[in-house]
Amino acid sequence: MKRLTLLLALIFTTISFAQSITTKIEDASPEQYALLEKVNKYYPDITLNKSVTNFYADGKIIDTQQEFNLTTSKFSSYKLGIEPDNRKLLFEYVSEESGKVYGDVQIFKGNALRTTFSEKTNQIEVALNGKAVYVKKFK
Repeated sequence: MKRLTLLLALIFTTISFAQSITTKIEDASPEQYALLEKVNKYYPDITLNKSVTNFYADGKIIDTQQEFNLTTSKFSSYKLGIEPDNRKLLFEYVSEESGKVYGDVQIFKGNALRTTFSEKTNQIEVALNGKAVYVKKFK
């Protein structure tokens, strides 16, 4: 009896927390595009694109991604995500020239603060409004 009660409790708990997640390819909202423009202004390697894929749960955006056509680019992989509050952008790209590079750009008091990790050069860089403020290279 205890096992049956526990099983039923688990099933009903799982069902009650289930969300329906939908995706839509659409134009970036004005807030999303403003973030992309500000980031691209200081960091041109972060591409500017109006089309985004928004992921919705119960009608609210929970994640945003951009898809890119890589056939004519130097990148073998390029991923870009925007957090729901439109204040932080996550990126990851791979090319023969730079290797794997990933990190984030966060808007803080109107400034664009970027943290970049480069696997090819074993380097971490922190930049503020496009200017490096800290660089650390690992052996």
